[in-house]
Amino acid sequence: MQQVVFSEIHTIHMRKHTKEKPFSCNFCSKSFSHKSALSIHIRIHTGEKPFSCDFCTMAFSQRCYLIAHIHTHTAEKPFICSFCNKSFSRKYDLARHTRYHADSKLFVCIVCKMSFICESELHKHMYLHKDSKPFSCNICGKSFSLKSILRGHMYIHTGEKHFACNNCGKLFFRKSDLARHIRIHTGEKPFTCIICGRCFFLKSSLTTHLHIHHHQPLK
Repeated sequence: MQQVVFSEIHTIHMRKHTKEKPFSCNFCSKSFSHKSALSIHIRIHTGEKPFSCDFCTMAFSQRCYLIAHIHTHTAEKPFICSFCNKSFSRKYDLARHTRYHADSKLFVCIVCKMSFICESELHKHMYLHKDSKPFSCNICGKSFSLKSILRGHMYIHTGEKHFACNNCGKLFFRKSDLARHIRIHTGEKPFTCIICGRCFFLKSSLTTHLHIHHHQPLK
C-alpha cells in the first residue's frame, strides 16, 4: 500500500519537470497536472461553491477563500509582518505589504516603465496603452477592449437584471455590482491597505486612501 502511494506521489512530482497535464476540462479544454486542480477549476463553469460561511450567506469555490473570508467576521489577523509587526487577515496582503519594506516592484511596464508590486496591477495597467477596442455594441456602437465588458454593457439596453441578492432580493445588471452590494449585508471589506492595514468596501476607496494618506499616484 505504501509503495502504491509513493508511486502516485512520484508520478505527480515528475509532472513538474515533464509539464505533463493529463486532466482536461470538458468545458474549455484547459489542462491540469492534478485531478484535484481540475475539480477546482470546473467550479468556475458550474458555479459550485461547496464551502459556506457559518456567519453569513456567503459561499466559496475553495476552502482557502472561505478561511480568508472568515477573518472578516472574527477580525483575526494571523499574518504578521516581520519588519514592522503590522498584521493582516490574508497571507496575500502580507506578501504585498512586505514588498514595500524591500522597495521591490517586480513587474515593469515595457511601454512607460512604470513598476508594480503585483502582476495583476501591471496587467490592468497595460489596458491604458491599448488603443484596440474590437468588441462593439450593435445597439449604440460603443466599443470595448474586453468581451466581458461588452456583455455587461448589453444589460443596460436589454434591461435584464439576472443577479439577485439572497438577503434582500435587490436585482443587478452585473455580477460585480451584486458582489459589491452583498458587502453591505456581510460587512466584508476585501480591499486592504498594504501600508497601514485599513480595510475598505470598494477598491476605489482604497485607491483614494493610498493617494491621500500614503501619497501613492492615482492609477
